[in-house]
Amino acid sequence: MIDRITRPAVEKINSVEFLVPIEYSLTEKVSLFHMKHVPNDTCRLDLYFDAGKITEEKGIASFVNGVLLSGTEEKTSQEINEVINGLGGYYDSGVSIENAVISIYCLKENLSKIFETLMDAILNVSFIEKEVEEYISDSKQRFKLGLEKVSFLAQRAFQEVLFSNDSRYSKNTELNDYDSLSISDLKRFHQENYVKGLTKVVIVGDVEKNEIDEIIQLCLPICSPKTTEFTGDLKNIAGKKRIAKEGAIQSAIRIGKIMFNKKHEDYLDFIIVNTILGDYFGSRLMSNIREDKGYTYGIGSWMSELSNTGYFIIATEVGHEVKDETIKEIKFEIDRLQRELVPLAELELVQNYMLGQLLKSADGPYAMMDLFLSAETHNEDLDFYNLAIKSVQEITPKRIQNLAIKYLNWESMSIIIAG
Repeated sequence: MIDRITRPAVEKINSVEFLVPIEYSLTEKVSLFHMKHVPNDTCRLDLYFDAGKITEEKGIASFVNGVLLSGTEEKTSQEINEVINGLGGYYDSGVSIENAVISIYCLKENLSKIFETLMDAILNVSFIEKEVEEYISDSKQRFKLGLEKVSFLAQRAFQEVLFSNDSRYSKNTELNDYDSLSISDLKRFHQENYVKGLTKVVIVGDVEKNEIDEIIQLCLPICSPKTTEFTGDLKNIAGKKRIAKEGAIQSAIRIGKIMFNKKHEDYLDFIIVNTILGDYFGSRLMSNIREDKGYTYGIGSWMSELSNTGYFIIATEVGHEVKDETIKEIKFEIDRLQRELVPLAELELVQNYMLGQLLKSADGPYAMMDLFLSAETHNEDLDFYNLAIKSVQEITPKRIQNLAIKYLNWESMSIIIAG
């Protein structure tokens, strides 16, 4: 009979045994990473391109990424999508500041066929005028709708002050960019950043070696011959900036500063500081500003990483009449971390939460590949996460206080209020 009375023993987490992907070097600069240990027939393929927002003006990176499946001289966009959908595939794409990623999710038995279709569509996209005009028109309309939202306005302004000293990172798409685009601009960007812009390939799935070899052969001609230089010297403009939005009933708040990424010696310990402050449901910001004051449905803080740097951000939306009080309470919680030692009971709660989240994020081959990619981007291996476990277990209240004093100086923060 199952014992439903005696509580199972709680075991301390010391390390995680990670599955390590196989690496195939396509060129000196481009690799394919394959995580084979998938216990079912699903698979995922990611293509990384040197086609991020910093590579071009006027929002061209986003426009090109959006029309990659708009049709070739031999196939319409409908025909391309019918092949992918008919084989049970799901296509996804996105553009970040520093790169663009195209992903396919499908059954492993259909990967080769879908990948061939995808490669043909991407490399031979013909930028049909009607398709491009429709996409730009739709994007322009979405942009106009975005300008009516305080969260959109706040994020744009925050990007400008956060990356103030590098226009590649701080620039935003403007409304007139949609009217000044030309198909020749799109073709040039596509040729430079997709046809010769592949920087990494990722496959998760129990795919046979011969299929991997076929994918490698198709990828070789489009591997990027260069290494993009990403800046590590970004500087934010400290101080408060207000963005007026007539008629808005809410205000969006963004507070943050340039910090660092996984390469920095204080990264792992600062992540614990950030979790206490605002990175879980029971955090101090949530407890104060949502649960106690009732100013918002949600508030959070987190660290975002770029190739050579990173930044800290707090974000929320509140009623416009309490926006200034909200900022005062955010400052109060930061000051409290600097003045007072975190109680041991609270620290233990956060430690258990963070260890649980790490185990959850390592649950299965897909999750482990994502952890690997997050580390590999910064030239770390999977042992980085075992160092994270050690950091969580060994951190002290005094160390937390010292890090808060060192990095959360209120006078160094950029503060945006839109509404």
